[in-house]
Amino acid sequence: MWLMRIDVVPTADGVVPARLAGATALVIDVLRASTTIVTALGNGAACVMPIESVEDARARKTALGAGVILAGERDGDPPDGFDLGNSPLEFTRERVRGRSIVLTTSNGTRALAAARQASAVGVAALVNLGAAAAWALGQGRDVVLVCSGSLGKRSLEDEVCAGLLVAKLSMDAPGAVVTPDADAAQETGRRYGKDLEALARDARHARKLTAQGRGADVAFCLALDTAAVVPVRGTDVDKLVVGSQ
Repeated sequence: MWLMRIDVVPTADGVVPARLAGATALVIDVLRASTTIVTALGNGAACVMPIESVEDARARKTALGAGVILAGERDGDPPDGFDLGNSPLEFTRERVRGRSIVLTTSNGTRALAAARQASAVGVAALVNLGAAAAWALGQGRDVVLVCSGSLGKRSLEDEVCAGLLVAKLSMDAPGAVVTPDADAAQETGRRYGKDLEALARDARHARKLTAQGRGADVAFCLALDTAAVVPVRGTDVDKLVVGSQ
């Protein structure tokens, strides 16, 4: 009898194709790309196109023409000429409904690129944790949770999210095989699961965003299960669209 295997990759730089072969990947960047993508699609954006570099994002926007939103950040701030940054609060229904979004960020879009070898790719955050777990379970494959991290370093908030996903998947798929990396993340998730607000204090990137005046973003991103949308890789591998359960 097949038993689901649940794995966690702590940073985007740790992704290797063999670890993703035949698996469903959930890419996590709690602060803030995953939350922003969930919010944009939840507010009616037609699609989000994750691009690794600022230059390539600008080129994609130029190629696609008027009506496309160019969004993203480097070191927390939108690059010159961008329409929006990486704050989920900016991606309102009035701003994004029906629009295509080209997005580049320091970590999240890199992690999405690294996960391309997976058989299916979804986006997870705290805000859509339950929905993301249900979608991944419904794919009927092993699951690899890819934490974006921060410029090659681990991110506490991503590992907490991954750990909570491990717990949820394990509960809904009895007998699932949990790898050592997944078990370590699950233990981290247990420490914060009932006090996610503590991440605003303990997570390095949360403190940085707050110091930049983005405390409202942090609070928004650390809320649990406020969204039912799961962004997934569409038939066009460069686009994320709303997935179906």
